[in-house]
Amino acid sequence: MQISARGDYAVRAALSLATAYPSLLSTQAIAAEQDMPRKFLEAVLADLRRAGIVRAQRGAEGGYTLARPPREVTVGAVLRAVEGPLAGVRGLRPEETQYEGSAQNLPGLWVAVRAAVRRVVDEVSLAEIVSGRLPAHVRKLTALPDAWEPR
Repeated sequence: MQISARGDYAVRAALSLATAYPSLLSTQAIAAEQDMPRKFLEAVLADLRRAGIVRAQRGAEGGYTLARPPREVTVGAVLRAVEGPLAGVRGLRPEETQYEGSAQNLPGLWVAVRAAVRRVVDEVSLAEIVSGRLPAHVRKLTALPDAWEPR
C-alpha cells in the first residue's frame, strides 16, 4: 500500500484536529504544527469537509474541527476521503478482477490484501493514535521482527 502526500497530510491534519477537539484550529496553525504547505492543506481540508469528517467555521475566530469525536473517526475514513478506495488493482476493486489460467485465483489474494489493510486503518481511531494506545492487534504487527525493516 502506498500512502500519497495527500493521504499523509490528511491524517496528520486530522490528528492535529483530534488533539484540539472540540476547539477550532486555523489552517495556519495546522500547517505550522505539521510543517506542511498551507495551500495544499486547504485542499485536503476541503476534501475532509466534503466527506463530513471536519467542519469549517468562517470568520475571524474561525477554523476547522472534527465533525465527530476523535474516537469515532478512523484513519481509513480519512484516507478514503482524500484517496478514494484503499485497495485497487489497475483501477478496479479487488473483487472485480478476473483472470484466466494460472492467475485465476489471484482475486482472492487481492481481496485478502484489502481485508488486511482494512483490519488496521478501519480499526484505529484518531483518538487511539493521539493517545499512543493502538489496538493490541496493531501493536502486535509493529512488534514483528521485520516490521521496521525495508524490503
